[in-house]
Amino acid sequence: MIEGTKVANEFEKIYASSFYYDKDGVAQWPAQVINYTSKTQFLFRIEKGTLDVNDSGVNDYFKPEDIRIPFRNMVYIGDSDTDIPCMKLINSYSGYSIGVYNPETKDKRKVYKMMEDKRIKYYTPADYTEGSELDELVKTIINTTASNEKLMSIHYQNKQEQVSHNGQPDNLEEKEKEKLIMDLENSNSFKQTHSIISKLKKIKDWTLEEKIQLKTIAEKNTQICSIMKDGDVASFYSSLE
Repeated sequence: MIEGTKVANEFEKIYASSFYYDKDGVAQWPAQVINYTSKTQFLFRIEKGTLDVNDSGVNDYFKPEDIRIPFRNMVYIGDSDTDIPCMKLINSYSGYSIGVYNPETKDKRKVYKMMEDKRIKYYTPADYTEGSELDELVKTIINTTASNEKLMSIHYQNKQEQVSHNGQPDNLEEKEKEKLIMDLENSNSFKQTHSIISKLKKIKDWTLEEKIQLKTIAEKNTQICSIMKDGDVASFYSSLE
């Protein structure tokens, strides 16, 4: 549907379910299916810039400063239960999830439920015209994002200068610590977080800066916050006191 619109050429990539057609142009079989669970895969592709569905690089590790579009800068607009996994993912990384409802019926029951379940941060009528409530909200988000990214750019520059000044870690333990901290910052599942915590617990020597960094990660990554009372996570963070 989107590919058939006048604005299709404004998009770098469009993902949608598609069919395999025979030589007569008759659909024979689904060639690609995008459902409510697989949608999140495409958000990761957008995040890392691995837009080709055959590119396995979507599973590779990227340094935070090398991420193409961080989740914190993404805006996800949805209107149904099939959007919930993506909304949850975007929210967990401080992005912007917006629920929309029918502007004619003004039935807000679904967006109220999404808000209650912390799936969305905002809701508006599904009116995409210029000057609408949704249009103004998205423009406000864009302006806020532009300011935040200027600060992040300065942060990465300062960090690179600091690392250059102090010298690169020259022993395996320091390199492992640095990798695990980054892995924790980018963790996107409870299973992955528990696995990283088990490795972090084996390290006993933490600098003050590293302790602050680990605590900041826990505060910013909402999925880590939600399991802070789990035994392994709680004991690890208690050991940093």
